Amino acid sequence: MAYTIKGTYAAVCDCRLLCPCPVDGVPTGEGDQCHGVLVFDVREGNLDDTDLAGVPFALYNHFPSNLTSGDWKVGIVVDESASDEQAQAIERIVSGEEGGPFADFGPLIGEYVGMQRARVSLSDGDSPSPSVAGVGDFGTEFLRGADGSPTTVSNAMFGFAPTFKVGKGSGRFKVFGSDHDASYAEGAEFEFSSEMAEGAIHPRA
Repeated sequence: MAYTIKGTYAAVCDCRLLCPCPVDGVPTGEGDQCHGVLVFDVREGNLDDTDLAGVPFALYNHFPSNLTSGDWKVGIVVDESASDEQAQAIERIVSGEEGGPFADFGPLIGEYVGMQRARVSLSDGDSPSPSVAGVGDFGTEFLRGADGSPTTVSNAMFGFAPTFKVGKGSGRFKVFGSDHDASYAEGAEFEFSSEMAEGAIHPRA
């Protein structure tokens, strides 16, 4: 099967600025671990004949150490307004079942807790606000350079885009039964497809 999804994402985690996960460093969250939430607003996309445009979803994580050490714990939340067919398509893509860059996750995941359905949204603008019912509402404030443009990271070992904005997160979220303060934030435009070779982009959760 073939898929393409593209749109905008924003993420927060409890690592202190700047989160070391994109460069495979030891996390700086509580206990030198990383707990985080990413929200993807799919602007356009499909899995074969299933239209995925307008379907937001979230990916939440616990990284006990640097990313390549593995033993990740992850889960997915698909917006409650999506059809069952759309939700199942998103799960197949993000779980790596449909190949492409998400298949890189497989060897690193120690526990996948499955997919849930709840309200998921991501606001527009320079400081998007991700929201996942039952998990939390967050704020992002991307850092700016001397010329006023956003501070970015490019060509990182792990990333959901070749170049992404970095900054401060705000709010509090709950994943896997524990509460965490959002400290770090990142965001960018994203595009993934089954045509991308595994390893072409290392998805960062």
